[in-house]
Amino acid sequence: MARVKRGTTANKRRKNVLSQAKGFRFGRSKKYRLAKDALRHAWEHAFTDRKTKKRDFRKLWEVKISGGVREQGLTYSTFIPLLKKKEITIDRKILAELREKHPTVFQRLVEQVKQ
Repeated sequence: MARVKRGTTANKRRKNVLSQAKGFRFGRSKKYRLAKDALRHAWEHAFTDRKTKKRDFRKLWEVKISGGVREQGLTYSTFIPLLKKKEITIDRKILAELREKHPTVFQRLVEQVKQ
């Protein structure tokens, strides 16, 4: 049976880790063990922050919609159930965009919900 030397695989793995840690400060971009640990933490934060980003955007949309609805004499907490009651299925992202970029369309929508 032929002899198998495994140095190339390990070197490739280490090189990949160090290339992903490019731009990290101090030893974390040069030393494999520190880079691996730093990357593990970085990926953990990246995963968490992708979820937080969605949460933050939803809050922003709700604030924008609330501001637009209050101008029409309603509150956000009454507007959303009225939308569902009228069977208008527009998500909060689109409602916020309508309020910001097309205020007349948003105003007509609120008037339609009020009736």
